[in-house]
Amino acid sequence: MNVTPIAPRGPERVRDALVRRGMSESKAAAAAQGLAPIVLLLDNMTPGDRDATAAAAHNQGVESIAGHDWMLLSGSTSNLASLLRSGSGHVPEAILHEIGQCLHDAVGRPEFWVMQCGRVALAGPIVVGILNITPDSFSDGGEFSTVDSALRHAESMLQNGAGMLDIGAESTRPGKPEPVTAAEEWLRLEPVISELARRHPAVPLSVDTVKSATARRALEAGAWAINDVSGLRFDPGIADVCADRGAGLILMHSRGSFAEMATYDHATYDDVVAETLLELDLSVELAAARRVRRESIVLDPGLGFSKRPEQNYEILKRLESVVSRGYPVMVGPSRKRFLGAVTGRQAQERDVATAAACVAAYWEGASLLRVHAVGLVKEVMDVIEAIERA
Repeated sequence: MNVTPIAPRGPERVRDALVRRGMSESKAAAAAQGLAPIVLLLDNMTPGDRDATAAAAHNQGVESIAGHDWMLLSGSTSNLASLLRSGSGHVPEAILHEIGQCLHDAVGRPEFWVMQCGRVALAGPIVVGILNITPDSFSDGGEFSTVDSALRHAESMLQNGAGMLDIGAESTRPGKPEPVTAAEEWLRLEPVISELARRHPAVPLSVDTVKSATARRALEAGAWAINDVSGLRFDPGIADVCADRGAGLILMHSRGSFAEMATYDHATYDDVVAETLLELDLSVELAAARRVRRESIVLDPGLGFSKRPEQNYEILKRLESVVSRGYPVMVGPSRKRFLGAVTGRQAQERDVATAAACVAAYWEGASLLRVHAVGLVKEVMDVIEAIERA
């Protein structure tokens, strides 16, 4: 049995068809790119395998045409990926493996994330520990605002399995926090970054900032990457800093001012996934124009930022559309309000719900899971990996 990818229908034709039917050019372009249609030809099939595959395709909304010993499957990358996760009835594992390999090749997902101090392999999930050295973060504000407490917490997360640490010194919590000056932000960051870089030179450190001055200092002090929650909207110079040093750059989707990002003030979408992708594409284009290497970019759809609870769940359900862009994907569901909307639990009680969201995101293709409860999420992901290896 052979599975062969057929050249996909051009996204330009899909875009033009949508524009002719009244959709704006920008939204049509985002929708066409996100659909990413692919056609697979399956040859030398037994009648039983053909019928089982056709039934699984029908159940997942994947188009199919079949002959005596062959079949064509046609759908978006997310449709075809859902076929692989459907349980697939009696479809042989060999067929599912071949389809999965074709999708992997078509999407071109990277094997590594390249940063200024090294590269990170993306073969399995990477648990990214959140280190907030702020007095007002929404779930752990003030707990780690001294250098000693921050370093102790960092050591604990590393012992519990964190593969990376993300350090922030300015809160983006709901409630429209006051902005922090670059001088104050660096005063909080410098001793922690410098000491962690000295103690753990092989551990990737990213710094959560929207200021190019802070980004430059952080990279000089030993950080590997910058996590920009504005997606370069506030200070495009962050891209220049990352390009100059070959640093990693996480581009997160958000809307509005710094104080508005974690509110619902700009949470109005016709299609939250298509519009999030369109706006992330603009961030990527800006980064590329400022010489940031493709292999250094990570995308984050911005769960909890300018999105209502149901919109966050829609993004998680359709995360494959973000993954299909071909960049590593980070998600940060940790303890956020959309989890509380379902569970009824307060922020500190949402770690189990966070782990569930991480599993869903990983199965949809996310590589980096940014969380507070590192030990719990690492244990859950170890089990998921064991299931995949079985």
